[in-house]
Amino acid sequence: MTPTGTRPRVLHVTQPVDGGVARVVTDLVRAQLADGLEVVAACPDSALSARLGALGAQVRHWEATRSPGPSLVREVRHLARLIDDVRPDLVHAHSAKAGLAGRLAVRGRIPTVFQPHAWSFEAVGGTASALALRWERWGARWAARVVCVSEAERVTGVRARIAGRWTVVPNGIDPGRFRPAVAGAVRAGLAPLAGVSPSAPVAVCVGRLCRQKGQDVLLRAWEAVVREVPGARLVLVGDGPDRDRLRADAPASVLFTGAVADACPWYQAADLVVLPSRWEGMALAPLEAMACARPVVVTDVDGARESLPPSCAARCLVPPEDPAALAETVTGLLLDPPLRASLGDEVRRHVLSTHDVRHTAEAVAGVYRDVLGTGPATRRTGPPPAAERVQAFSTPHGRPLDTGRGTEANRTEQRFEPIEHRESNHS
Repeated sequence: MTPTGTRPRVLHVTQPVDGGVARVVTDLVRAQLADGLEVVAACPDSALSARLGALGAQVRHWEATRSPGPSLVREVRHLARLIDDVRPDLVHAHSAKAGLAGRLAVRGRIPTVFQPHAWSFEAVGGTASALALRWERWGARWAARVVCVSEAERVTGVRARIAGRWTVVPNGIDPGRFRPAVAGAVRAGLAPLAGVSPSAPVAVCVGRLCRQKGQDVLLRAWEAVVREVPGARLVLVGDGPDRDRLRADAPASVLFTGAVADACPWYQAADLVVLPSRWEGMALAPLEAMACARPVVVTDVDGARESLPPSCAARCLVPPEDPAALAETVTGLLLDPPLRASLGDEVRRHVLSTHDVRHTAEAVAGVYRDVLGTGPATRRTGPPPAAERVQAFSTPHGRPLDTGRGTEANRTEQRFEPIEHRESNHS
């Protein structure tokens, strides 16, 4: 609730419109609509915009490319006009591109929550990385809160000297949708596995086919796996810019599904799920796989260790960009069905207790209440006076509204208060 007692109007700005970011936005919008918020989404025309509209959100077309480029100025102006028309109480910008355009369009006039979903400066190298880092340091002043999906992602931001007001809200999944099933029965309905023996060990990797997700590393490791596990199959689920190159390098034991509307059957069909990412915030694919009681092998990048039960780290974590270590771990699990079954039960219990999407939505609602507690008492129709803007954005923490909800998010924010003060000295 806003200080006036009205339900807040929230504007989600997102680009990209696929992958994990799209799923996070969809889950948040669904929960916020059910909670009675007025939800508007600004994104390019896409399957995501159609889904959000079907849920009941107002959808505004925002024409924007996935990466920054010559069209950025036009995109920021378009978004600024859209924001003036929507008049939201709060803007929630998702991922690097929307975070860039959104904060430039708002510039502190409206409470803004920025959720990086993995840092932009990790995705590129050289001059581009330096420029991205410089922007993140500068743009942090225009975010009332930076929401990280893992403690490791927050620590990466702190070490990069980004002076943010931090809250950690781990990603969540829908346990009603992602649940166990008998692998053999599921495989029978998946065309790419039609000619594969029901007893063949199957490893599945779900993700955009791109450098970040590291499928090229997995393909190099797979050569060693099939030498030790004859008849094993690897299924790459998804599409992306590296599709053709990966197909050209893949042996016959690797199957490509292309883009799929629902990855759940592929988790259920797997004996093992692998995500060899080079960087992440906290990937959804391992959480979804674990909810289906499937053991996972992931690289030790931001958020990966936090997504696993502590007891599973030694068996399920490998160094990034290490095909030999990846092959050894995958081989060992494919050859040990009892261990896979034990790990599957353990990781499912962990996800249900720690990564339920309802907990995530509740924590984000707590962030909104905290942020809106510092805002003006009426809906904005234009930029606030300078004095009000300083009051609203210079305090380390917002005044939480006493609704009895969202306490976990507020405790998380309070836990990081000393770090926030130290970071302010760097800016």
